[in-house]
Amino acid sequence: MLPLLPAVAADRPTAGVPAALGAMFAGINDRPGGRRSSVSRVGVPALAGAAGLLIGSLLPAVGPPEAAVLVLPVLLGVLGLLAGALSSTGPVASACGTQLLVAAVIGAGMPLPEPGGERALLFLAGAGWALVLRLVLPSRRRTSGGPYRYDGEREAVASVYRAVAGLLRAAGGTRAPARRAALTAALDQAQDALSGPRLRRYASSAAERRLHAQYAAALPLAEAATALAWAGEPLPDRVAEGPLRLAQAVRTGNACGPLPAPVRSDAGLRALDDALLAAAEAFDHRPGQSLRTARGRPGLLALLRRAFGPAGREYGFRVAVCCGVSAAVALGLDHEHWYWMPATAVFLVKPDLGPLVSRVLSRAAGTVVGAAVFTGFFALVAGPLSMVAAVALCGALIPVAARHFAAQTAAVTVLVLSLVLLAGEPQAAWGRIVESLTACAIVLLVGHLPLPGQRGNRVRDAVDTAVAAAHRYLRHVLAHPQDGAGRGVLRRDAYRSLAVARSALDLSAAELPPVAGRTAEFEEVAGALERLVDTTTACAVHLHDRGATLPPSHAERIAEQLAALDAAHRASARSGVLV
Repeated sequence: MLPLLPAVAADRPTAGVPAALGAMFAGINDRPGGRRSSVSRVGVPALAGAAGLLIGSLLPAVGPPEAAVLVLPVLLGVLGLLAGALSSTGPVASACGTQLLVAAVIGAGMPLPEPGGERALLFLAGAGWALVLRLVLPSRRRTSGGPYRYDGEREAVASVYRAVAGLLRAAGGTRAPARRAALTAALDQAQDALSGPRLRRYASSAAERRLHAQYAAALPLAEAATALAWAGEPLPDRVAEGPLRLAQAVRTGNACGPLPAPVRSDAGLRALDDALLAAAEAFDHRPGQSLRTARGRPGLLALLRRAFGPAGREYGFRVAVCCGVSAAVALGLDHEHWYWMPATAVFLVKPDLGPLVSRVLSRAAGTVVGAAVFTGFFALVAGPLSMVAAVALCGALIPVAARHFAAQTAAVTVLVLSLVLLAGEPQAAWGRIVESLTACAIVLLVGHLPLPGQRGNRVRDAVDTAVAAAHRYLRHVLAHPQDGAGRGVLRRDAYRSLAVARSALDLSAAELPPVAGRTAEFEEVAGALERLVDTTTACAVHLHDRGATLPPSHAERIAEQLAALDAAHRASARSGVLV
């Protein structure tokens, strides 16, 4: 609301439109978590969006005006190819690529009087305002007297300890695999939350170092809990009490106090007891130095190699076709708001919003509902201030509506139609429905087009990465069993890569048969890989225990699982699913 009010008061509502769009995208990109990590999660896509708005404002000047129907779709298709390839390299890159392309389409199609450079600056101002609010406003509920800036990080680390307790309670039961996956997800979220930039270099250093130490103390606990769950024996309830007390201590900032010690009857329980002792020491003594546990970020060359690999090329091609074809159709039909169609197609083609058919149906339903709500609202109340109020209300609903794509689409539809009126264009709720449904049809068609060569590159790349990480982890455990620090880094990499691969498989399995069939063979590979990584963790705990040697039963399990993984991998390669 705030970026719009000064512009409306100054009788320049069009100047507030790019700022409101920047704030809207910032709200869409933000997620629960640490404040510091939101700097990259929100700020970097905002820079990409500003660049896209500037590029889009320059595109109509390329070529003669009478050839725009041919030139613009080609230019947007080329930009879509690059943005789509970039989007395949990670979640922040996905937001950057999408925001770059959508902003370019808006910049090329929305008739605003402001020049391109001013639009880009206004867009950045709106996104920056949303980011400032994200950084400075305290949480609604606080359980700690520590710096509120670290509430998100503190909750993420506490979730790791709760997940450890949940896995220990599930040991020996059917829920153990799901609890192990939940522990991996909690570790991933905490790792991301602690990877944000420092906002204050000196004043908050003690609190930051303490959080890193508490996260580092959770890693041996997670390893021991995984090994105990792998053994398949139920554990006493008191075993989970220690991690739960540690979780409470993280949340409140209080001392953890005495922790119930497990009976040291085997390697797994001894590892758990040692990890609890180390955690209690880390909690009760302020660490003297920062314990950085964030992942190393890939370099530019590695990102470019991934972007223009098979997965990046496949996704980039689909984005390019969706964007170019929808722009050509809209321009060819001489639609007044032609840019809505390619912008809708770009959002719909994103795979991280759910299965293709599901997100298309959700988009269609959300657009119809949003347009109907806006039409009723516009019939009752008109005027710039009413549109500003509608934008403010929908902006507040975006974080809540993000739970379902249809609900989020409805909120964004009302917001966008309000901004269109503020930009001086006529009311176009019906046009919004028609163009969104047309874009849905285009994306459905392009999303199921058979492409030359192998398919399912996104899943293939994810599983290849996971297999390589698992082998690195296993080799290190067998060669350097006492190197706990190196083992911890490789274990995190193995489990994180496995989670990414499993997520890609689950998404592909939910698609229609023409898409799901491309990766159906991967299920057996994923199962074999999960068993191998868990067994490797159990072997690591046993080898680290008092310099023990690997029992024959463990060695046999490792050999069997390596053979099963290799057989599943080769079978998938023969079916054309995996390399």
